[in-house]
Amino acid sequence: LCMSRFRVPTSQLAIRLARRPVGLPKAGVDLVKDPRAHVTLPEKLKQGQFLVRNLYLSLDPAMRGWMSDAKSYIPPVPINDVMRGGCVGVVVSSKNERVRQGDIVQGMFGWQQFATAEAGFFKVPEEINPTLALGVLGMTGYTAYFGVKDVLQPEQGNTVLVSAAAGAVGSLVSQICKNIYGCRVVGIAGGEEKCNWLLENNLVDEVVDYKSPKASLWEDIKAATPKGIDRYFDNVGGETLDIALRRINKFGRIAVCGAISQYNLGEPGVELYGPKNYYQLLIKSATMQGFVVFDFAARYKEAQTDLVKWLSAGQLQHKEHIVDGLGQAAESLNLLFKGGNKGKLLVRIDDSESETQEVVDSVRKASQIETFDPVKSKL
Repeated sequence: LCMSRFRVPTSQLAIRLARRPVGLPKAGVDLVKDPRAHVTLPEKLKQGQFLVRNLYLSLDPAMRGWMSDAKSYIPPVPINDVMRGGCVGVVVSSKNERVRQGDIVQGMFGWQQFATAEAGFFKVPEEINPTLALGVLGMTGYTAYFGVKDVLQPEQGNTVLVSAAAGAVGSLVSQICKNIYGCRVVGIAGGEEKCNWLLENNLVDEVVDYKSPKASLWEDIKAATPKGIDRYFDNVGGETLDIALRRINKFGRIAVCGAISQYNLGEPGVELYGPKNYYQLLIKSATMQGFVVFDFAARYKEAQTDLVKWLSAGQLQHKEHIVDGLGQAAESLNLLFKGGNKGKLLVRIDDSESETQEVVDSVRKASQIETFDPVKSKL
């Protein structure tokens, strides 16, 4: 009798946080590879735990904040720990009654090939492409959904300004405001390629290219919003937020989702850019509210239901930028801060799509899970 097997290594590749970055995180210095990180073997799992083989890792701007020891909404990643990150993976072995071998799950499994978990995860329905669980149907989508519905609260006919409009969250925010709420959306993006993508796919009504050689951000935003701004979804902070404050209308609302222009200004003597026009909130009786997606954890199912419906109806488009190989994660993270990604930024843990599918198929077909020492196997 031939038994199909899936082999689990006794050690793995993981990426650890070696020190607190100053400025942009540096691969090999701040984020370092650990080729012999520990793997909890199936026979060592405790009751309630399961072992997951990660397939894709989500790279997000928030990760820069998680590396800092400044007080925040979530504790910082401890030095020498595996870097925190959302992943989607396949369950290899389980002592948890909620999942079984072969299930696809999404959770904070970290920058590593294998992870052990017992809570804080979601099963990904079989009909959903696994990468969607890290994008439009995952935390990215939930951020856009609740940021618009609960914080921005747009009304039909509003002029909505969205910064980083070609990014993973910004592009979804733009479409939800335009296609679901009936707003006029002005998107800010960097470069002709991104701006053309937004316009050609009808994701926004008008676009402002902040990287244009002739760009004057104030003049361009002013020209694109002749009646002012009713709602502003802020992903970048800095000067752009200041301009939006100058253009905000009576009873306007600003949702503060991120401040990507400020995340890496950690060099000694470099001050963060604080808003100078905050008094407009008083003059215009306007509201500016920050939020994090974890505030809405109890309502994720609500968001997923609506997002699936809108996606199926063709009201939402999405774009993915996939980097091959976990070893490329550290260098690829900075694409987010340099405007180099084109869509939701993901890392495929393996080096190709075929290898990833082979892992899933092997786990699902396996009648026996074995372990092996990858170092000895190379001797």
